[in-house]
Amino acid sequence: MKNFDLLSLTIVAAAVLAGCSSVPNNNARLEQARSDYRTVQADPRAQNQAGAEMQLASDAMGKANAAWGRDEDVAQVDHLAYLASQRVAIVRETMDMKTSEAMVASAGAERNKVQLAARTQEVDTARSESAEAQRLAQMTLERNRQLEARLGELNAQATPRGMVITLGDVLFDVNRAELKPSGLRMVDQLAAVLKEFPQRNALVEGFTDSTGSDAYNHTLSGQRADAVRMALARQGIGMERVTARGYGETSPVGSNDTAAGRQMNRRVEVVLSDDSGRLIAR
Repeated sequence: MKNFDLLSLTIVAAAVLAGCSSVPNNNARLEQARSDYRTVQADPRAQNQAGAEMQLASDAMGKANAAWGRDEDVAQVDHLAYLASQRVAIVRETMDMKTSEAMVASAGAERNKVQLAARTQEVDTARSESAEAQRLAQMTLERNRQLEARLGELNAQATPRGMVITLGDVLFDVNRAELKPSGLRMVDQLAAVLKEFPQRNALVEGFTDSTGSDAYNHTLSGQRADAVRMALARQGIGMERVTARGYGETSPVGSNDTAAGRQMNRRVEVVLSDDSGRLIAR
């Protein structure tokens, strides 16, 4: 029981520390796992009828909390929280099964034996589903690692909106919207990633420096974003998966008072969606 009390304190401490952090102070899947764990922990049957299963749930919950405390990758925290929830589900099923066993022992009725068999089947099913969930979660985690490796070749950066690939102005001639050969090669690499991960969509955003009129800059940035979108389409990427927008001189990343800063501002950014295809607008 001490292990479970310590885990409760760990959960509270993790929540307090999360509130003091600069990162998002909660994780929906982890919070749900914590809530589920506290519920079964409060059930007096947990120790009497499912002590071993409860210990496994405690260990799984501890790993999820530790990963969150170390600020590990969100996908990894989700994965561990999901496994903890599955362990909690097995605790519930085991408690219910043992309760059914007690009913059979006291009543000795064939009807209760049938109910016990059904409950045992439910436990077996829960364990089987947990194993399958672990396998699928591991596959998803591995796919995400593969994606990160591929995007690393394109110097992609992780942002709150997702992974962002920046195409600098050197990929376009001055005041032109046609991609140069070096730009086309980079788009080819991006197209290969989108083909390998068809659940991902892309948002292409064009930007300029502050030289020239607002109208001209807005038009040029939109044309450059469209050029990237069309280049992806020529590589077999469905146009419904790619959105292009021009923002002109808005959202500078460098000072427009220097040549180096203006060059940084003349860019095209490609934002990749999450696994559901959802894109976060600027």
